[in-house]
Amino acid sequence: MTGPTPGARPEPDAQEPVGFGPPPAPFGPDQGPHPRPRTRSRSAGAVAAVVAALLLIGGGAYGLTVRAGVGVPGPPAAGPSGSPSVDQGDSKGPGGTPAAYDPNADIRPGEARVWLRDNQAEVAGSGTSQYGPWRVGATVVAAISNGLTAYAVADGQEKWKLPLQTPLCGVPPAPSATGVLVVAVKETASDTSRCTHLQQIDLTTGKAGWKVPVPRENEHDTSVEFELAISGDTVAVARPAVMSGFSVTDGRKLFGTSKTNGCYPSAFAGGPRLIGIRHCPDPKDTRGSGQAMVEELDPATGSARWSHKYDPDWTVGRVLSMDPLVIAAHHKDKKTWNIKAFAADGTVRSQTNPGFGVSGRCNGFGNASGFQECYAAAADADTLYLGAGKPGTSLGIDDTNQVVAVDLNTGKERWRSAEQPKGRTMWPLAVEGGRVVVYVSPGSAGEAGAVVSLAAADGAAQPVLQSPAAAAGAQGVFYPHGLRTAWADGRLFLLNGRVYSPEPRKASRAILSFGK
Repeated sequence: MTGPTPGARPEPDAQEPVGFGPPPAPFGPDQGPHPRPRTRSRSAGAVAAVVAALLLIGGGAYGLTVRAGVGVPGPPAAGPSGSPSVDQGDSKGPGGTPAAYDPNADIRPGEARVWLRDNQAEVAGSGTSQYGPWRVGATVVAAISNGLTAYAVADGQEKWKLPLQTPLCGVPPAPSATGVLVVAVKETASDTSRCTHLQQIDLTTGKAGWKVPVPRENEHDTSVEFELAISGDTVAVARPAVMSGFSVTDGRKLFGTSKTNGCYPSAFAGGPRLIGIRHCPDPKDTRGSGQAMVEELDPATGSARWSHKYDPDWTVGRVLSMDPLVIAAHHKDKKTWNIKAFAADGTVRSQTNPGFGVSGRCNGFGNASGFQECYAAAADADTLYLGAGKPGTSLGIDDTNQVVAVDLNTGKERWRSAEQPKGRTMWPLAVEGGRVVVYVSPGSAGEAGAVVSLAAADGAAQPVLQSPAAAAGAQGVFYPHGLRTAWADGRLFLLNGRVYSPEPRKASRAILSFGK
């Protein structure tokens, strides 16, 4: 992957803990031009090959070269007419000055126009986590510790901002189906303040709704961070050994419990169903790691519809798909990991110990929270598609430069793509119309990011979107270990997982998008 744009902030280590410091100052103004990254030269009239993917199909090889203007739908969109802080596509960059960085410089016919926004809010010196992106109608929303910001999907213009009185201390992976988000906020602005309240936010309007305290379930119920998930009209709240549920509509408490049959709740995953993750200690071996348990819960009552216990010493790491339900777990001592697919009634449909590696964000190794934090997985009814690579010395690898298709009925591999060139990673985003939509990250040779699609049946590839070569520098600082993505209606959104305060000529890239 390409290095950071000159002057851009370095990204934190993958194991850096999430920090929720005191609320920063109000969102600040734009701080002027950003450094221009080096771009590779392109001779006039040459059609440069910018993405190469070699896919294995039925034992044969299929070479794909995505070229500007070939197989990419439609001409580039008209330049945005947004605020001065948004790139206008005029080769003068976000600030409108000749020295500013323009990700659309020398854009070719058929390439997808890019918009880019940098963080403009003052945050703690160590930076702050960023959450989202959430596509809601014509806007995409991102959140940092002290507030939320919505941008126009088409051109990145700022649509609204919502400051928070106290810092965030819990954010669900996605809002409700109606675009309502419920977040957790701290009691005060102090670094040591507890996580105490839930706050409803309408992402369509940017308006804050109800705010309620989270009652303590027992005398030990205190935490500086909550794990949240939304399913239907329920926002489920997990903290050490305690869980509870509240109505997304009005904040009314629906259920609460601290212990079930000796198994303590630890996390939730939400969406089309509500999945609970519990820890079951062994009463005869208090120093042992015990067992992990997953269960499907009734969102209205919190009662279990079914439950499944893993063998001792296995750790549930990630929920890779909610429907069908697919879960990754790992065994630290045996240095192996596992994929299990579940039927609707909770019975195990298939399981396998894969012969390929994935990042720690997709099997949970080294990542103890964020059970829906794998952004390189997609599934249809019968197949799981994962960004993968050669197994490494660790259970979590960085070089996920291919896609592997796993049959959920048998646990066996159906096909896998060949490796991308060094530095390029492949992230399955969605399954649409019988094809797997995949983001291909920038490469070390200066290639810009692209989107391709693979036939779900055999991996046959087609180009979808290609961003301009000038965008490679900005895309290169969206490192895989902190990147969050969204794909909706033919448009890709990339969100940096951590941002920093604005400084003269030091850009903290926050969100980038390209598409139709």
